[in-house]
Amino acid sequence: MSQIFTKILLKALHNKLIHIVFSVIFLTLGTTFVFSQKNPTTNTVTLTKSEFEKVKDSTKIDTIKKKKPFLDGVVNMKAKVYEKLDQKKKTVTLHDEAEIYYTDFELKAGRIVLDYEKNLVYAGRLKDSAGNYYQRPVFKQGQSIIEPDSIIFHTKSKRAKVWNSRTKQDELYIKAEISKKENDSVYFMKNARMTTSKNIDEPEYYFLVRKVKFVPKKKVVAGLTNMVIMDVPTPIGLPFAYFPMSEKNTSGFIMPTPGQNNRQGYFLQNGGYYFALSDHYDLAVLGDYYTNGSYGLRLESNYVKRYNFNGRLNFRFENNITSEKGFPDYLKSKQYNIQWSHAQDAKASPNSRFSASVNLGSSQYFRQSVNMNNVGSRLNNNLSSSVSFSKTFNSIPQVNLSVSATHSQNTNTKVINMTLPTFQASVDRVFPFASKDGIKKGIIKNINFQYNLRGENRIQTNDSLFFTSQMFKDAKSGFQHTIPISTNFKIFKYFSVTASTTYNETWVMNTIRKRFNSTDNKVETTNVNGFEAFRTYNFNAGIGTTIYGTFNFGEDKKIQAIRHVMRPNIGYGYTPNFNQYFEKYALDATGVNFGDYTKFEGGIFGAPANNFSNSMNFSLSNTFEAKVRDDKSSKEETKKVMLLNNLNLGVRYDIAADSLKWSEISLSGSTQLFKQKMNVNFAAILDAFAIDNSGRRIDKLNIDNGGSLLRIPRANMTINYNFSSSDFGPKSKESQQNIQNGGTNDDLFGRSVDLSDSRQSLFDKDKEDESEKKLEWFSYKIPWDLRFAYSVTYNNTNRQNEIQSHSLMASGNIELAPRWKVGFSSGYDFKQKGVTFTQLRFERDLESWRMSFNWVPFGTNTWGFFIGISSSIFSDIKYEKRQLPDRVF
Repeated sequence: MSQIFTKILLKALHNKLIHIVFSVIFLTLGTTFVFSQKNPTTNTVTLTKSEFEKVKDSTKIDTIKKKKPFLDGVVNMKAKVYEKLDQKKKTVTLHDEAEIYYTDFELKAGRIVLDYEKNLVYAGRLKDSAGNYYQRPVFKQGQSIIEPDSIIFHTKSKRAKVWNSRTKQDELYIKAEISKKENDSVYFMKNARMTTSKNIDEPEYYFLVRKVKFVPKKKVVAGLTNMVIMDVPTPIGLPFAYFPMSEKNTSGFIMPTPGQNNRQGYFLQNGGYYFALSDHYDLAVLGDYYTNGSYGLRLESNYVKRYNFNGRLNFRFENNITSEKGFPDYLKSKQYNIQWSHAQDAKASPNSRFSASVNLGSSQYFRQSVNMNNVGSRLNNNLSSSVSFSKTFNSIPQVNLSVSATHSQNTNTKVINMTLPTFQASVDRVFPFASKDGIKKGIIKNINFQYNLRGENRIQTNDSLFFTSQMFKDAKSGFQHTIPISTNFKIFKYFSVTASTTYNETWVMNTIRKRFNSTDNKVETTNVNGFEAFRTYNFNAGIGTTIYGTFNFGEDKKIQAIRHVMRPNIGYGYTPNFNQYFEKYALDATGVNFGDYTKFEGGIFGAPANNFSNSMNFSLSNTFEAKVRDDKSSKEETKKVMLLNNLNLGVRYDIAADSLKWSEISLSGSTQLFKQKMNVNFAAILDAFAIDNSGRRIDKLNIDNGGSLLRIPRANMTINYNFSSSDFGPKSKESQQNIQNGGTNDDLFGRSVDLSDSRQSLFDKDKEDESEKKLEWFSYKIPWDLRFAYSVTYNNTNRQNEIQSHSLMASGNIELAPRWKVGFSSGYDFKQKGVTFTQLRFERDLESWRMSFNWVPFGTNTWGFFIGISSSIFSDIKYEKRQLPDRVF
């Protein structure tokens, strides 16, 4: 055995490092381990198992049991300045940017000392010439990361002692004076600071805990704890505390919020229990209780399957009571709301798709709910829902199928319209006279047809009958088959001609019958259930072209040219009289007066016409754009500026009409100004014919009746102007307003306040990454945004000559400093001569805390104040006070 060692030793003497390493190993560890040669590219020394264990002496068998080596794997070490081996002290010292990688842990520090006799690793910082410490140790074992001032680690027992350790678990940052690591899953700490502030060395607040037992990803058990704000101890504290820590969702109680209002008394709101059912879905059960007997219940669930779908389901119910039994103002109201949203990943199933967007319930829920202050939803008059499934069959021709259910609800009239369900099928366009890959040119080759099928079960009911059997009694069902046949071609090179005819066959399950009831002396209409069908067809044709005109002003002018594009179109429509589907009925008991009706009247797909239609229509669309010299361009380039996006004109002439052959003239247009920041839309109805005293059109020109050439029965104009500080500099990272429960997606009607989670920002902005946003408390740049909406409507249908509505609304936000925001929403109604809905918003970002105040100063005066920790871990540490308008049930 000694001869083998001698040969290897002589072979390695040319390398000084190997000579030193081998000497140390030879004197201390025998033949079990060696330091391998230093890698010149990575500057790393690797400690590996000795190849000498593979060498056996066939002449002698060693019966002495060898000691187990102190190293269980490969050790990689490196340092920037030096790596020193001390044979007497049995240590390896690494200085400046030292690193050790061994089994399941990594250690980086300014200075590391490895005592391979005692199985200990020491790590600490370095001090510069000014006395400042740098290169703090970073200890990583598995997913646990600790950043202390210094550390001692035992490689065998895995125990460690840490001074001023810093660690992060989820949103919680922990810094302890002294920490002891018992094993991979238990830590004991002394004088620890727990905070959600990212500045763990100088946090604006923290919880000082004398003794802590910390189990990573499971729990934190603390002894005497009290809150410290800006290094000032407060009396807020607990004798002990328990914080669950887990990367997975954990079930637990949700603490309620206490409060008081004038009509329901004292209350506890938004208390309940959170069920972490699985990694794919959860459930939160929340409730409210008021001392006058009112209560509320909410179920909230989120679900997701990665790369497949995700969604959210909410159910809300409130039993609201006003006053007390026996009093004249005692009222009781039950309200509910159901919301469901479902989105499917487009890659999950390319040929089929399921989606849902549901918002239905009591018409007065958002106006009477005492646990929601959603201004936009209270001012919104409509709720709508849609659930649909579609599938595409990639056949030739392609076939598309879809099944959907829709819901539309007017919260003022309480009328609800639903389709349960709607079935649609369509066969893609077929060109029977054109080859598969040939060019479709000419009137014959462009002939094509389709097939469409639509089936509906339509229900109209009201709020009080919703979800009852009565709502289905008046349901209307039917199918409609549609086969459109069309073609297009060109004549005289510049004119495009289109021609089409459409065949419709309608099947219905509900019809009517009209009869004169001589007993009651009135006409009665009865519903008849049973299969009936009718068939209709029509013909349409049109010819159009595009005309370009350019007005040149010269290249030396600011506006060098204006381009005008006109698209005139003349159309013809023909629909025959389908009087075979009409019957006569007596209007009175004389037997002389009769009327016509069709049993398909009021059907879901309409009814056949009893009059012959033969009409022509004319339309003209215009666009104007200018060619402008760009003064900012050094090459004297030009740019296009849109002057008028569109200006549309339309009129119809009825050939078959006995009188009033010309219809009203429709005029509409839109444009964008100020670098497309201002949108202007306008529309008007012009009429050349006069009206009588009752407001009906008569067959007499308005100019012959003592009026102008054209009347203007109706007109309206809207102007929207949005601009912000980002228009004059880099674009800011601001997310769009998202109002979950309806309303508009701007701030013109204020921001909604979710009373169940006041930690949400009133300004709904994405928090910028700390690496991109400096945490100063002042800024020479002041971000802001401003929106205006102007609307005016003119009405003169019966010589009123009045402005029917006239208002100006505005909303804006300004960031006075990176942590101080102010916003407003307001307006003025020129017709009613009063201020519209007004809301003022104030918010202060206190790093880990958030303070906000919102106020509605006019009308139903409401306000709300909140200050609390932003993190969900300490969401119960807050103070909030609010005054909401009393709901009228």
